[in-house]
Amino acid sequence: GRGRGFPLQSGKFEFRRKDIMEKFTHPNGNVVDDFVVVTKNLCGFPSFFNAVLFKRILSKYGSGSSKSLMSEGRITLQQFCQFWRDEIEPFDTIERFFRIVKKPGKNFIGKDDFTPYIAELLKYHPGLDFLQSHPDFHPKYSATVTARIFYTVNKASNGKITLRELRKSNLVSMFNKVDEEEDINKVTQFFSYEHFYVLFCRFYELDSDRDNRLNRENLRKYGDYALSNEIVDRIFEVGLRPFEPEPGAPSNWRDWMSYQDYVYFMLSEEDRGNETSLKYWFTCVDLDGDGRIGHVEMRHFYDKQMQRMESLGHEVVAYADMVCLIWDMLHIGNRPYITLEDLIKPDTMKISGVFFDCLFNLSKFIGFEQRDPFSERQKRADPFDADWDRFAYHDYNRLAAEDERETGDNEGVDIDCADEWVMDDDRQITVEAPF
Repeated sequence: GRGRGFPLQSGKFEFRRKDIMEKFTHPNGNVVDDFVVVTKNLCGFPSFFNAVLFKRILSKYGSGSSKSLMSEGRITLQQFCQFWRDEIEPFDTIERFFRIVKKPGKNFIGKDDFTPYIAELLKYHPGLDFLQSHPDFHPKYSATVTARIFYTVNKASNGKITLRELRKSNLVSMFNKVDEEEDINKVTQFFSYEHFYVLFCRFYELDSDRDNRLNRENLRKYGDYALSNEIVDRIFEVGLRPFEPEPGAPSNWRDWMSYQDYVYFMLSEEDRGNETSLKYWFTCVDLDGDGRIGHVEMRHFYDKQMQRMESLGHEVVAYADMVCLIWDMLHIGNRPYITLEDLIKPDTMKISGVFFDCLFNLSKFIGFEQRDPFSERQKRADPFDADWDRFAYHDYNRLAAEDERETGDNEGVDIDCADEWVMDDDRQITVEAPF
């Protein structure tokens, strides 16, 4: 069918019969610890999928209480062969991943569907081994990875990853890469601990009352008050929030920003060279929601920028000059408005973010006005693939240097100073974090 890959010849049961038989030598079947080679080498899933896959197969094809499956269960050759014919043989690699991760009966991957797999990654990945004695970090790392996955893959921003979206992404290859790479920080997409650390530290710095959520006043402090009040209000009113409010959330939940909502915001703020970021800010600036940003909307935001420039003693860039700059950069022509399509064209996407810097981020706008051509050439020659990777690298080093100064520890960021950083039963941080 449309959007569906072809089953792999290597997945045909008869083609793999000998390999399967060799992995099931015990007459009573394989226990979970013996199943890793089946999960990875036969099924082609990451090794940290093993426990969840084992339980899934036993639940569907085995017998007995599901509570005892992991401790006493075995998967027999017959059971596995049936699973292979149902879930491996008919599908290609991407659809196998999709069907295993999503909940049975659903046609999308939801945010909670990744949780058991990330929990296994935390348990077994050597690059996260230092977190074993600090389980209170696990939920935040998991939430960060999940939010980053949805930010990149879920183009509809509705909290539901479809098979079509999965096919257009590199998510499956990234899961396999993190399984092979011992240095978790080399997997900068989704899984890097250093990137998680930057995101959560920035959130923690703003969360002054330690209630695990932000209000407008908290967010205005971001980047040393770089954002205008007008855009902060719009972030809370209409900013992209792909996930439904948690059960029990107050009716005025739009007045608060959860940690995962914050991840969406910060990724969009520090890297405007991608479609999700540009969509995020376009939605905020498009005041009447007509799909166009015209002069009325631009003046609404830019008038405040001019006031801020004047009050801080900077040379004020006239509105007409700003418009000429943007119209030339984005090749708008004679139209009196900008559309999202103008911003996400392949030849303009990497520079479109300057438009939003002009409207509401004073420090970045001034930085753009005063940019050094030599620094720009250095930036193009550096090893980073995206502005977010560059920002996270430098900000992590900043945080590490601050931690060294505060602790006198020359080993860098030391997670062991987190011994007293715990969460209460409501998952709220109760004491100072170790940063």
